[in-house]
Amino acid sequence: MNIVSTVLATISQILSAGVAITAIALLMYALGFNFRDRLVQTFLLILGCVVLIYTSETIASISRTDAMVAFWLRVKWAGLVLLPAVYLHFSDALLTITGKPSRGRRRLVVKIVYFITIIGVAAIPFGLTVGSLSPTTAPTAYLQPTIITFFFGIFYILVMAMSGYNLLRTISRSITPTSRRRLMYLFAGATAPAFSSILFLFHGSPVFNAYPNLFWTLAIIGALLTGVFLVLMTYAVSFFGVPWTDRAIKSRLFRWLMRGPFVAAVVLGLTAIVRRYGETLGDPYIAYVPVAMVATILILEYCITLLAPYLEKAIFFGDDRENLTVIRSLEERMLTKKDLNQFLEVIAASICDRLHVSSCFIAIFEDGQVTDVIQVGGEELLHYLPLTHDTIEKVQESDFTSEFIIRWADLFLIPLRQTIENESPVLLGICGFPAGKSQAFDQEDLNAIIFLTERATLALKDRALQNHVIQSLTLLQNEVDYIQRLRARSSYDHRGIYQNGEPEAPGEVTDWVKDALTHYWGGPKLTKNPLLDLKIVNEASARLDGNRANALRAILKEAIDKTKPEGERKYTGDWLLYNILDLKFLQGKKVRDVANRLAVSEADLYRKQRIALENVAQIIMKMEQEKEAESQEPIEDASAQSAFTATV
Repeated sequence: MNIVSTVLATISQILSAGVAITAIALLMYALGFNFRDRLVQTFLLILGCVVLIYTSETIASISRTDAMVAFWLRVKWAGLVLLPAVYLHFSDALLTITGKPSRGRRRLVVKIVYFITIIGVAAIPFGLTVGSLSPTTAPTAYLQPTIITFFFGIFYILVMAMSGYNLLRTISRSITPTSRRRLMYLFAGATAPAFSSILFLFHGSPVFNAYPNLFWTLAIIGALLTGVFLVLMTYAVSFFGVPWTDRAIKSRLFRWLMRGPFVAAVVLGLTAIVRRYGETLGDPYIAYVPVAMVATILILEYCITLLAPYLEKAIFFGDDRENLTVIRSLEERMLTKKDLNQFLEVIAASICDRLHVSSCFIAIFEDGQVTDVIQVGGEELLHYLPLTHDTIEKVQESDFTSEFIIRWADLFLIPLRQTIENESPVLLGICGFPAGKSQAFDQEDLNAIIFLTERATLALKDRALQNHVIQSLTLLQNEVDYIQRLRARSSYDHRGIYQNGEPEAPGEVTDWVKDALTHYWGGPKLTKNPLLDLKIVNEASARLDGNRANALRAILKEAIDKTKPEGERKYTGDWLLYNILDLKFLQGKKVRDVANRLAVSEADLYRKQRIALENVAQIIMKMEQEKEAESQEPIEDASAQSAFTATV
């Protein structure tokens, strides 16, 4: 083999390994898709076949014994024989999604092709589909063809032509420019592996034996096209597999490709080059090999960390870049409960140092209740101001408007209020510290206290606004996911926009419902449940003397009652979900007793319980959305718009 052939062979082997790595990475990425989608299932089969073909080809090229070479080449042929059937199955699934379901004939053809394919795979170990290892290389190791190999080649081309015809039909049926473009990506991505795999059918050809450089050149081109178009194919299928936006799909795929197959392929390539260099020196395991691997990984990961965010913004975000940047920065800049407590501890400690008092506390209010107390020093302050419901009501009714600091027993209290234009001040918390013997403050101390309490008020206000934003996003998430699913489906079949059903409740809401029902008759999972922030709970608490726990209990009971079927109560059939909720949570019976009463296994009971909880969560979300719709009013000016945004 001359120097040109050697270089081309090395490049071809590196690229084949790169395709194998890319296919494995994309297969791992696609495992996060919706497995219930038929198109996703067939796409995973295509990636599996490509992984078998290129991984086996790569391992066979570096194997040292004929037995191992023959084994891996047979594995490669198993993937090659399966490929046309999987492609036909994929094209049929895609045509069905775009509004052209099979009337039975296409499904029958797919089954027949799968049957022939399985027979062909089963015949490989017996040397029927393809023969034994050839004693010569032309220009690489290959299995000798048989008469069945010739007929398989014709079968391969015919089935791939049928698949291509189905894919072209899906493109002609696309109704929007975006869907047409994505289907073109899908067609190109499917075509590249199909045609590049044909090259393996001609191993041992006299032409390639006479012109090895032609073979390696075609192999390099085929590997490049396969790797690139597999990515395009994955991108197009992503719209069927997950309810993400276009930018989210591009961004996540870009990050995974850069950190996964790109880094792995570059490291593998440089390692192979360094190893070949070591072979010229007589030492294939030269010490530079691990050094090159580690250095390449670190340099590439460092560059990706620095450059990837800027590349994503420039390539994927487009006109929405500014809004998306603000939303993404929310996670990094959010004032969490832990951050708030640490900041208020600093405020309280600074007041102690400034006034030379032994202790200080800051009580945080939410909806008329104390949710947390930040305290520095001893706990004797709370003996003077017990944070009971009656005490809090008296504190709130006190005249905080006439003085900045008021005297309460042996304490000085400072209200932490949020003032909104044209509205009465909202009490966010109270700062308190011992009164001591002197009741007067010099101006410097007073200015310092004003400065510190203003900072505490600002932190409490920001945290309250963030809680409202988080609650709004949580309530909005299920509707957004629903719209994204409709958008993805209707992009390829306009009838998808008429899909029935309502958006599902987010998983965390179901977990909140489960926690609240677990402590239905009392407990922290009920009294500190995030569902207490819902408007329907606040409205119900007004009717129940301000007791929010009882209000949430009433809302849960109402939602459970709405799951009750019509007619006389039974313990089977349609009444199963309601009975689980009533017996296990409302009546508090043990799991074993409930299972025996309903004549189901405990495992089945837990599965049905999850469905019942999801139904209750969805009912509560619907009740909240109806309350939101009732409370919406026209917004007249910018200041009202700001207040509206802060409260929704």
